[in-house]
Amino acid sequence: MRILVIFESMFGATEKAAEAIGRGLAGAGPLEVVNVDKAPRDLTGVGLLVVGGPTHAHAMSRASTRKSAKGQVAYPTRSQTGIREWLDALDTVPAGSAAAAFDTRIDKPRVFTGAASLGVAKRLRRRGCRLVLPAESFFVGTGTIDAGLEPGEAERAEAWGAALGAALARAGT
Repeated sequence: MRILVIFESMFGATEKAAEAIGRGLAGAGPLEVVNVDKAPRDLTGVGLLVVGGPTHAHAMSRASTRKSAKGQVAYPTRSQTGIREWLDALDTVPAGSAAAAFDTRIDKPRVFTGAASLGVAKRLRRRGCRLVLPAESFFVGTGTIDAGLEPGEAERAEAWGAALGAALARAGT
């Protein structure tokens, strides 16, 4: 069973969360952690698809929010395109594919921050995927625009990855 963890990341925090999720999934099967810029559009043969990105303006990024993010730092951002566009452009998604959604956001109540993972989960379900666990958020610092993951969040992401692997095993996928 091939496992794909697809991420969009502006400053590196979501990439770090994706890598940690991958570490948690390491024993569940052949695994790739891929930047959305290089993600395949045909998901034939993928046993588990995990998709995540940063929360921008209460939801998944858009071209305008990515442009704004790029303008806030003096170095290139990690992803040039977004998971929203990638999900909408997918060619083949086998019906009933196992999937999961995550995001990064600040540690405030979701009613105030939104959560990109909710939009990811909705798009995955529309594509016929079945979510193996509820969408999850991992928290980023607020000291600077590129503060990175809060302490303990990489470990929490790794544990969530392990829980995804266990859920797949229970389901016999």
